[in-house]
Amino acid sequence: MNVLTNDNTKKVTVTNELGLHARPAALVAQLALQAKSDIWLIKNDRQVDASSIIDILTLECKKGTELILRAVNDSDMAIVEKIATLFEKGFTE
Repeated sequence: MNVLTNDNTKKVTVTNELGLHARPAALVAQLALQAKSDIWLIKNDRQVDASSIIDILTLECKKGTELILRAVNDSDMAIVEKIATLFEKGFTE
């Protein structure tokens, strides 16, 4: 379940069986590139640029991994919501 927290963040969980591999990472990056400022993907104490497929893949997210999406600018929260929906739907896999 996705929970809106504070500071322009949204908690998401990887729900697809294969985890956050190249195709889902590309979908996240494609949306993040539409933002006016940076969108970050955070796992534990690691923060990566959500517009970089390679950065996303370095997080090694398996099914069940919890992440935080963070928009630097609150005007990008609509994009964060779209990315969260991808996670919620398991990237249609």
